[in-house]
Amino acid sequence: MHPQTHHDSLGFLLTDAARLLRGAFERRIAQAGLGVTPAEARTLLNIRALGDCRQLELAARMGIEPMTVCTFLDKLQGLGLIDRQPDPNDRRAKRVTLTAACEPLIESLREELDALLLMATAGMTRAEADALSSALGQISANLQADALAQPDPAACS
Repeated sequence: MHPQTHHDSLGFLLTDAARLLRGAFERRIAQAGLGVTPAEARTLLNIRALGDCRQLELAARMGIEPMTVCTFLDKLQGLGLIDRQPDPNDRRAKRVTLTAACEPLIESLREELDALLLMATAGMTRAEADALSSALGQISANLQADALAQPDPAACS
């Protein structure tokens, strides 16, 4: 394969795989009957990954607007799955944590996600799946570093 063709197709493959994976995740969660929407499930899994975090950090990680995250968090808090407390370092901010009541749901979400990833990597050896995960992690790190090095366009206006 010509190197330029590889780089062109890599972007398309990543975009297509991400779109298909997200759609499959949304279908699995909707069909699992876990009592949360796919978006709320993503929110909970991201809080688990981040740990105790600020709402703005969560929105940035998820790539959605803070007000959208706030809507999800309102519902999740009403269900007793998360807790929000004032940030001791910034009285305007709230910190988000999972509650103990959320643990069984997180376990069910992890099981659904694990089954999905097993299906998605069918036909790959464990070494190939690990190499793919490592390569995607490196791509993400490179893109995050580049984004942090760029000036904020909103600050320039």
